[in-house]
Amino acid sequence: MSSGSRYRLIGLLAATAAAVVLGTTPTATPAAASGGCAQDQIYVSPSGNDHNSGTKAKPFKTVQHARDTVSQRGLNKAGKMRCDVVVNLRAGDYPVDQTITFNEKDSGNNGHQVIYRSYDGPGKARLLGAKPITGWQQYQGDIYRTQVDPSHPFYTLFEDGQRATTARYPNRAEDDKWAPYLTTALNTDYLNSQTWLTYNPGDWNPDWDMHDAQVVIWSGGHWSWFTDTDPVLDVSWNKGLATLKYPTRYSIETEDPGSRYFLQNSLSFLDSPGEYYLDSQTGWLYYWPRTGNINDTTIMAPTVSTILSIAGSSESQRVHDLTFDGIALQYSDFMDWYRDGFNYAGDSGVDHKYPEYDRQIEMPRNRFGMVTMTNTHDVNLKSMDISDSGYTAVYMLFANDHDSVTDSLLEHLGADGIKVEGPYPGEGDVANHNTFTDNYINNYGELVPGDASGVEIMDSGNNLISNSVIEHSARYAVTLETLTTAANADNYTHDNTLQYLKVSDVGLDSGDMGAIYAYGVQDFEPHTIVNHMSQITIDNVNADPSMPDTPPSGVHMDGGGCGFDFSDIQVTNVEYKPYHGDTSCNTFENDSWNAGFDPSQMQLDKIGVTSAYPYAPPQ
Repeated sequence: MSSGSRYRLIGLLAATAAAVVLGTTPTATPAAASGGCAQDQIYVSPSGNDHNSGTKAKPFKTVQHARDTVSQRGLNKAGKMRCDVVVNLRAGDYPVDQTITFNEKDSGNNGHQVIYRSYDGPGKARLLGAKPITGWQQYQGDIYRTQVDPSHPFYTLFEDGQRATTARYPNRAEDDKWAPYLTTALNTDYLNSQTWLTYNPGDWNPDWDMHDAQVVIWSGGHWSWFTDTDPVLDVSWNKGLATLKYPTRYSIETEDPGSRYFLQNSLSFLDSPGEYYLDSQTGWLYYWPRTGNINDTTIMAPTVSTILSIAGSSESQRVHDLTFDGIALQYSDFMDWYRDGFNYAGDSGVDHKYPEYDRQIEMPRNRFGMVTMTNTHDVNLKSMDISDSGYTAVYMLFANDHDSVTDSLLEHLGADGIKVEGPYPGEGDVANHNTFTDNYINNYGELVPGDASGVEIMDSGNNLISNSVIEHSARYAVTLETLTTAANADNYTHDNTLQYLKVSDVGLDSGDMGAIYAYGVQDFEPHTIVNHMSQITIDNVNADPSMPDTPPSGVHMDGGGCGFDFSDIQVTNVEYKPYHGDTSCNTFENDSWNAGFDPSQMQLDKIGVTSAYPYAPPQ
């Protein structure tokens, strides 16, 4: 369990009380049988055995075995299924050392669901994508070390449920901030380079061990839009010049101001509590525990990047009628290097109608989440507790429709909370009608501060984002995007609804953006209203003082940000503008940036999570 901002269950009693008010059945009670018939029940327990019968008295041990039993017994067979099939996970920890996969054969049928649920209440059954690290010995002072297998590296680490910091220079000011930074020097010999970084005299120390070092950089100079995590390939100390292994998204060497960055991943930088370093050559893992005593802590290293993979074989063979209810997912891995998108149009190597969209989508190596979904419909994530991800929490890639994430806590995430990435523009409207409601999404973009969103919708329409709290991010709360050059007929980001959202503490370290952001959605006439926003509060959108770009706004309609109606939107404590963008192609009614705003029209009692939300609010 994590400390500090880990917000756990209110408790079964409170969940039951809320259920009574709403007239619903609490999660911890067996789901009602469909059609009045008895459900098929399977039980799983950390103390069980996969050679057992899977009954309550003799439960299985693993989710994988329960999954296989459902199909092997034919419990979900189309011609046989008369009720929901419920797999009950008893309370406790389930270590995951290999991604748990579900395909179309694991689907429900005949209008019934296959349900995997936390039997003893939301968050009680926990799938852990990490393993404890032991065998620590004192190395120097407060730094300990232990040997791990260098052939199985990992790229983030956790102490007592709190993410450790990859040893860095300069040290971060606070655990939930990314600053301070160094700034690149101007070297006209390498102007517009994406691989050469010139540092200022005195910023780097030639005594440093740089064989594993990385740069985390807001490439582009004054553009604070995206961050790259890029290994240092070589350093020319006499020139004050470093060569990076991969091209960054934008130029490193620019006219003043330079690009902000920090260095990480070297034993030379390990000088503060909560920092770690893994030597890729020797397998020595070094750590300075926050408690000061390694024997008082539990150190967890990730074993998987994805805990649940829900993927049909094709668009015509989808996973469907599958529910995960009340399950906690904790810990997953990051990656060895990161850049958002390809550098140039056509870099994907695949022939597309709009090859320039390569610049906006994740590279295939980065298309994963703690939950990864592809080729699905009617898949539901309900009352989930998803935390401490290396990358995105829920990644919905390409063909996914009528899915949902509801009543869930998503926190301390490496990148996005929920990311919906539809197909390339003009290549099939197959990602739509998804529902994301009654969710608490906080502290995201911890490892990818640039471009991280609480909810990101790309080339996908008819989605509902509602009754949620989204807070603490370097960049966005909600983004709606497609390609500015895509014709309206090829644009699938339409008929999305955002309502009853409480947004705060975003845009904390980036610029030229808004808490609510749109790009490319409707760049061509005629501009018709195709997306809708209402009853949203936005507060505290202020960037770190080191951020050199245009300050952040409350709402930012960027290029092509047209076709929206805004009603009852209240923006407070924002660094730049409450609303920034075109006003001629959108409509407005009772928004705080316009004269005549009436705050009494704000339905504050309905904004944010509802009484059905099963987890404790932040303190």
